[in-house]
Amino acid sequence: MNQARPKAKLSRALGIPLTRKCVKYFERRPFPPGVHGRARKKPSDYQVRLLEKQRLRHQYFISETQLRNQFDKAARSSGKTGETLLIALECRLDALVLRAGFARTIYQARQAVGHGHIAVDGQKVDRPSYRVKPWQTITVRDRSRTKPPFQIAATGAHLDGPTAPYLEVTLTDLRATLTREPLRTEIPVICDEQLVVEFYSR
Repeated sequence: MNQARPKAKLSRALGIPLTRKCVKYFERRPFPPGVHGRARKKPSDYQVRLLEKQRLRHQYFISETQLRNQFDKAARSSGKTGETLLIALECRLDALVLRAGFARTIYQARQAVGHGHIAVDGQKVDRPSYRVKPWQTITVRDRSRTKPPFQIAATGAHLDGPTAPYLEVTLTDLRATLTREPLRTEIPVICDEQLVVEFYSR
């Protein structure tokens, strides 16, 4: 992962704002960075598929190896590979911490999990890639609740609108339960998953 690259510049390269803070920069300069950003040639089919894969990877802030492993698992499943892939990514612990409103960005959500602030069914989990199953409950650990980022989260400040329909959230308690696996139409990422499937299947 290219963690050092400024998020605004990366957003422009990918063609999507990666954080709420990036939206205004992206709207002001909605073309790729660089002196030739406005006058790029029409991309090849490979470049289109590559860009879509990169968009998905960066929206979940995961490495190429992690995405490839998830794709391979999805490809072995009985469902539609693209949908299965997105559902698996959306059920990662860091993604659900973000959707529940416990963090402002996927980067903050990953950090919260990695630093041991999050529990699943009462047990500390510090693996952002942990796969949450339906009816498991995510909470901010008691010793972390007084920290400013979580006090802010408890006010609902990190949410743009209603929480995801597959989550039952009580923000004041910093508690969220995954009630079911999400449907593809409910997953708020910008991605044509079929292009991702084509990229890895080539």
